[in-house]
Parts: sequence; structure tokens; C-alpha cells
Amino acid sequence: MSVTNTGILDAPHSSFADTVLERLTAVYTAAADPEQAVAMRAYMKDVAPFLGLTRPVRRALSRTVLDGLPRPGEADCAAVALRCWRLPEREYHYFAVDLLRRHVTHCSSGFLPVVRHLLTTVPWWDTVDLLAAHVVGGLVAADRALTADMDAWIAEEDLWLVRTALLHQLRHKERTDTDRLFGYCLRRCGHADFFVRKAIGWCLREYAKTDPDAVRGFVAEHRERLAPLSVREALRNTGP
Repeated sequence: MSVTNTGILDAPHSSFADTVLERLTAVYTAAADPEQAVAMRAYMKDVAPFLGLTRPVRRALSRTVLDGLPRPGEADCAAVALRCWRLPEREYHYFAVDLLRRHVTHCSSGFLPVVRHLLTTVPWWDTVDLLAAHVVGGLVAADRALTADMDAWIAEEDLWLVRTALLHQLRHKERTDTDRLFGYCLRRCGHADFFVRKAIGWCLREYAKTDPDAVRGFVAEHRERLAPLSVREALRNTGP
């Protein structure tokens, strides 16, 4: 992979990706539902056009696309994801996210720049949240050196990278780095954007399933600094 002077990642050569994209575009296009596509695009605030494939339909078609193919390697995953992201319809992005979720354990820390590109290109919560919790979170869990990247992302101006840094430990449970979790929440607690304030509450609420006393104590100590939305989300299942 290389980065062009326009900042766009070039997809590596991959015969696997060639086969997948040929099958994928044929199968998805044939099943398109224009009426459903209008409703889906409106629900997602016009972030991208849709083919109109509901999740059950899309996932059934995706199984057909991948049937008989070998397990993809890291370069294959990168090629499929980057090529899917070039296609306008959102279902292709969902396909890529599902593929990465399934195979992230076979990707190295060097895959993070690819994920960053996906997070910052046509970004919206529908792709960002899954990439954050399942892909970025998996990469960081496998290589703790990537916490330095999370420390950089939490300071970014791009709200989706900030949200990703906040959410990347959602599935870490007892392996959660609580210093970073609470530190990130405090660092961005005054952020003006809804999606960041919501993410603060969400990551705290999720960690409360593992250590509710720690979350209650944190919120009690910093309630005046945290946004009301963040507080409500954090304590939704734990009480005041």
C-alpha cells in the first residue's frame, strides 16, 4: 500500500479482492431495492446513497460472495476494504466492515493506517462505531504499542477519530486500560459535538458492566465537568 499525494491509500494487488469485488457488485446490484434505498438514505441523513439491501438480505448475499474463497490475508483485507470504500453505495462499506471484523485477528498493527482512512472517509456512526470497537479495538488489544496512536487520536480535531479513541475499548472488559478510559473522557468532556459527548457516556456505561463502582465514583467526582448527556448515558444501568 502507498499513499498518493492526495492522501488516498492505494489498494494493494489482490486476486482475492478481484474475485470478491466482481461477485459483490454483481450480486448486490441485482438485489437492489430502489424504494428501500430512499428510506435508508434518509435514515442515515444522506451520508451516502444506498442500494436498499436490508441487513438480513445483505448478509445472506455476502455469504454467497465469499462462498468457496480462502481466508483473506492482511493485504486482501486492505484491498477489499479500500476498493469497497471507493464505491458510493453504503452497503459496500458495510461488507468491508463485516469482513474486517471477522478477520482482524489476522491483521498486524501495520493495518491501522487503512482503518484510519476508512474512519475519516465518508464517516458516520454506522461504520465508525463498528470499526472502533471491533477492528481498532482488536488491533490495540493485540499490540499495546498502538495505544500511542490512540493517545494521538483523542487529541485530533476530527471528531470521528476522537470517537474511535473513546470507543476502542468497548469490548475489552476486565482488560480495559482504565487510566486511558477515564483520562480520555476527561480530556474531551467539553467537546461541542453530540457524537463525542455520547461516546463518553457510552464507553463509561459499557465499562460499568465490568466495574460499576469505578464508573459511579468517576462520575461522582467529575459530574460538574461532564456533559449531562454523558452522565445520563454513563449511569443508565448503574444508578446515581
